[in-house]
Amino acid sequence: MPSQRPVRVAVTLLSPSSLFELAVPCAVFGQERGEIPSPGYELVLCQTVPGAHHAVGGLRLESSHGLEALDSADLVIVPACVMDGYEPPPALLDALRAAHARGARIASLCSGAFVLAAAGLLDGREVATHWMYAAELRRRHPGVRVDDHALYIDDGSILTSAGTAAALDLCLHIVRGDHGAAAAAEVGRRMVVAPHREGDQAQYARPTARVGQSAAASAGLAPVLDWALARLHEPLPVAELAARAGMSVRTFERHFAREVGTTPLKWLNQQRVTHARALLETTDLPVDTVAERAGLGTGDGLRQHFHRSLGTTPAAYRRTYRGTPG
Repeated sequence: MPSQRPVRVAVTLLSPSSLFELAVPCAVFGQERGEIPSPGYELVLCQTVPGAHHAVGGLRLESSHGLEALDSADLVIVPACVMDGYEPPPALLDALRAAHARGARIASLCSGAFVLAAAGLLDGREVATHWMYAAELRRRHPGVRVDDHALYIDDGSILTSAGTAAALDLCLHIVRGDHGAAAAAEVGRRMVVAPHREGDQAQYARPTARVGQSAAASAGLAPVLDWALARLHEPLPVAELAARAGMSVRTFERHFAREVGTTPLKWLNQQRVTHARALLETTDLPVDTVAERAGLGTGDGLRQHFHRSLGTTPAAYRRTYRGTPG
């Protein structure tokens, strides 16, 4: 059930700071959003050293809060650090260790994983970072298991993400865990971002348009994905999706893997589970009806997908987010 007070989010100012990864948690957690049920989030920016912090591009950043804000934070977010010569202040590393020890969630965005690793919080864990920094993170911290393909990884109290857009994916994932799929989808819609991406999707897509491809292929798969999302309750065989894209099944599957980072079937199942979650959160429909509308067949099929994807049952999931019987 949602907390009776706002989730306190502390975002650390590193010097120099990468503006995009710093702005993402501010945009998601730092303003009142009608899409997120009250009491929502309360965000503070925390200085890691006294004085003004510099940001890439020449801006100067300053906050009235210091590292003491981490003492009461429920969620601490470490944005990307600029890799050339950055050394995390010892006081920051101590504050991160203390916050983690008392049960706060700690999240890193992009190269912020280097700060968490320096604090010893990533040893033995599977983590995500920007693919450009994966080898360096392995070299500096051999006890960390780096997945240089994942968009983000949720390891319970420690969450890590790749760079740029993946930082937004992770923040929306946090909203989804705190307030449900429907709230996260509404925040994403307000921010005009793509539909929910699972953390194990690929970080980047290779260019796919080539001479001789059909117009549908050159335009990307977005029209086909939008068409499928509007028809999740239908069977949607891969051959039908391929035909709409103007490709053979084999070419479509290859193109899909490059552009989306997973298989068509896995993507469809992910979207169907997400849609089922929203229906469970926002309606009183019976489980069998939810399964049918989400394209997952029967209630037994829905239960299997929930167990495999979320480690719970539809009824338990509904109770968690609505406090009502399933």
